[in-house]
Amino acid sequence: MRTAALSRLLRRFRKSEPAPTFASVGQGFVMQEPASVVGGERIHVGNRVKLGPGSLLRANDSYPGGWMKHPDGDHVEQRFDAVIRIGDGVTATASLQVVAFREVVIEDDVMFAANVFVADGTHGSSTGDRPYKYQGIDPVAPIRIGRGAWIGQNVVVMPGVTIGELAVVGANSVVTRDVAARTIVGGVPARPIKRWDMTRSEWVPVD
Repeated sequence: MRTAALSRLLRRFRKSEPAPTFASVGQGFVMQEPASVVGGERIHVGNRVKLGPGSLLRANDSYPGGWMKHPDGDHVEQRFDAVIRIGDGVTATASLQVVAFREVVIEDDVMFAANVFVADGTHGSSTGDRPYKYQGIDPVAPIRIGRGAWIGQNVVVMPGVTIGELAVVGANSVVTRDVAARTIVGGVPARPIKRWDMTRSEWVPVD
C-alpha cells in the first residue's frame, strides 16, 4: 500500500516539473519517461528524434555539481560552454546518456541500442592521492557520431572520438579512438573488424 502511494506521489511530482526548454527542437521529438535533461538551452534536437525511457541529455555549464563538491571546498571549480546537437531521425532504444562539456554532435539517422554512454569529458586522474571526483574534468574533447551509424548495446564512447558515417560499433565496446566510415568495430578498446568494400559491395575482414 505504501508503495502504491509513493508511486502516485512520484507521478504527480514528475507532472508538476516544468518541461525542459531546448535551444531548438524539431517536429516529432519524443523522449519517453523517465527522462532527464540538464542545460536544455544548450541542446539542439532535430526532427523525428525518438529517445526511449531512461535517457539523459546533459550539456554542462560548470563542474562540480552539488554531489561532487568537497565539504570543505577542496575541489576543482570549472566553467564550460557545452552544446549537444542531435540531427534528424536519431533513435535510441532506452537509457541513452549523452554528456557534454564542450560539444557532442550526433548526425542524422544514428541508431543507438540500449544503455549507451557518450561523454566528451571524463574525471581527472592526475594524482592517485585524492578522490577523482574532486580533480575536475580532464580531458575534454568533442565527439562526433556520423550519419547513419549504428551504436550497439552497452557501448561507451570516450572523449575526442569521431565515429564515421555508416559505421557499426559492436555491443559492449569501449570506443577510445576514431572509427572510419563504413567500418565495423568491436571490443575493449574497440578495434576494426570489417569494412565495407565499395567496389565489391560487401563487408570484408580488416587485415
